Amino acid sequence: MIRHCPHCGAANRVPAKHLADTGRCGACKQELPPLAEPLEVDTATFNEITKEATVPVLVDFWAPWCGPCKMAAPEVAQAARNLAGRVIVLKVNTEEHPMLASYYGVRSIPNFALFRDGLLRWQQPGLMGHRQLEQIVLESA
Repeated sequence: MIRHCPHCGAANRVPAKHLADTGRCGACKQELPPLAEPLEVDTATFNEITKEATVPVLVDFWAPWCGPCKMAAPEVAQAARNLAGRVIVLKVNTEEHPMLASYYGVRSIPNFALFRDGLLRWQQPGLMGHRQLEQIVLESA
């Protein structure tokens, strides 16, 4: 994964298993904070992160035409900020990756799933607030 330094803008390669860790920028040596925003992923990146992550992975299955998904987006982003370093938040566009959505039985969106150690631990469709999402993650830890 490529992460950009918030201080100098340099691109840093960060392995999937370290996305929730605090690191150092290779260029300016300043702190590279853990991922604190939802990461839009394709199938390969989804598989890599859910298998290698050392923290829970919260996934938002969504589509651009979905009104409730648009309402959920700021809640998902808030949960990612609040749980930075303790969770990785992914977004899967079901229009672009229908096979991935089908594999996990996503029939209505938004649909949230929680993975730990590469395994699906929890899944629920419907609009949820950031506090609900955070509670589910914290209960799984």
